[in-house]
Amino acid sequence: MFYTEAGQFSTRYAADRRVFRLRQDRFALALLLVFAAGVVPLIGNDYWFNAILIPFLVLSLAGLGLNLLTGYAGQLSLGSAAFMAAGAFAAYNFQLRIEGLPLLISFGLGGLVAALLSVVFGLPSLRIKGFYLIVSTLAAQFLIPWVLVKYGWFSNHNASGVISAPPLQVIGADLSTPVGRYLLTLGVVVALTWLAKNIVRSELGRNWMAVRDMDTAAAVIGISLPKAKLLAFALSGFYLGIAGSLWAFAYLGTVEPHGFDLSRSFQVLFIIIIGGLGSLLGNFLGAAFIVLFPLFLSNLVGLLPPGLIDAGQLENVQKMIFGALIIAFLIREPEGLARIWQKFRARARRWPLRY
Repeated sequence: MFYTEAGQFSTRYAADRRVFRLRQDRFALALLLVFAAGVVPLIGNDYWFNAILIPFLVLSLAGLGLNLLTGYAGQLSLGSAAFMAAGAFAAYNFQLRIEGLPLLISFGLGGLVAALLSVVFGLPSLRIKGFYLIVSTLAAQFLIPWVLVKYGWFSNHNASGVISAPPLQVIGADLSTPVGRYLLTLGVVVALTWLAKNIVRSELGRNWMAVRDMDTAAAVIGISLPKAKLLAFALSGFYLGIAGSLWAFAYLGTVEPHGFDLSRSFQVLFIIIIGGLGSLLGNFLGAAFIVLFPLFLSNLVGLLPPGLIDAGQLENVQKMIFGALIIAFLIREPEGLARIWQKFRARARRWPLRY
């Protein structure tokens, strides 16, 4: 009865097209944003920001980028980390070589570079799909980091190939503190999530879903398959490039090309699988699972009697437990955590009625 649509009528087409039609959803979103931007910076500590909140937000954005490509457009990719690396190194070079360039503009240009590379490696999608497309995008995962290591210009000829964060200043405000880096990341993620929400509800988003469900039928009804697929790769690369910039500068502060290896691509892939394909909320749920569950396992192991698990094997034990739980979860709920949330919302709408 607290989550019912009763009495909420749409009298105009614009009202019916709103992102959140229910008053309860709009109120909950506003409350969440106020809490995240106004309360968390006051009650959080450096550990929360550096180890939990910032990586959670960045991984959510990376999962969102891959979900646009895989969950909505149906194109498989294992090159997510490579495009994150491209965006990070491009943003670093724009800041380094163009004096006075605003930080957010550098992030945007880094995203555009990653988008162009994503389109290049997405060209095979016009002829192949499925497993063969995964192999094609996997080439980016090995080629792009190799180029960044091979040619020292990208890292300003640093002997170890490491790049460091530029001054994190936006509109004259210094955001180099943990709170500042959190607010910078939060603002970028919220803005890009809102943009993605509108994209998937637009004609382009509907075209993507038609291509995903049956590309032959989509072509028959007049959808341009090359345009839809390449736009999906471009927007996915753009989001991943900005996520890579935030990962390098707002989270780590310094990074090398090998920091965006294949395991990072698998991590982003696991986020959208666990959270739910074709769901924007699923990216945040999957990222929360990926970030928080290892911390929960570490604390749980710490409660066990000393000597029960050898310290050298602790990381391997955590990986085995984590992997087994992911498999069990996918068997039990293959549509991800977002589906569980949808079921809860459906029951809340009917409560206290049973049916």
